[in-house]
Amino acid sequence: MPKELDFENLKLCLDNYSPDFLYIRLVGSMGGITKVNERLESRMLNFRKDKSGLYMLIDSDEVFHFPLKDYQKGFSLAYERIEPTEDGIGRMIMLSQGVDPYDPNLPEPRKSTLRTVLDDHLMEIDFEGRINLKFHSWRDKPHGKYWTIDKLGNIQEAILKQQIEYSEEDS
Repeated sequence: MPKELDFENLKLCLDNYSPDFLYIRLVGSMGGITKVNERLESRMLNFRKDKSGLYMLIDSDEVFHFPLKDYQKGFSLAYERIEPTEDGIGRMIMLSQGVDPYDPNLPEPRKSTLRTVLDDHLMEIDFEGRINLKFHSWRDKPHGKYWTIDKLGNIQEAILKQQIEYSEEDS
């Protein structure tokens, strides 16, 4: 997703989808220490951004502050898709770059994870099911695409909208 739309995308997610979990930890050589590990059942996740950084809030209480001094990449969205197997356990599907997230041959996502690294901390917000995406722009045509968050709606409407946008971009 384009970095310049990060906080708009975060707001769209929190306003249109129900977050299940917030996880924040130090990354890599910083030790991986967990800072926030919160199930969000019946609680409201929100954020505030001002000149001193990004504040993550649960039920209006600050749970973490990112000063945004080291903010190199934007948010990404990952889907957890499980393909049924004969043993009943299932196999997680990992998509490569350029794969259409609305491919009808793929199983519907069980979970969506919005993720970023800010100030040497990994932040992940889990949502049940699919967070809808819409095509934004080409990063590296024909495979690298930027996506943005789309409002919750009928999945068929989202797929049709994507097909129209693809047609317009290819023209």
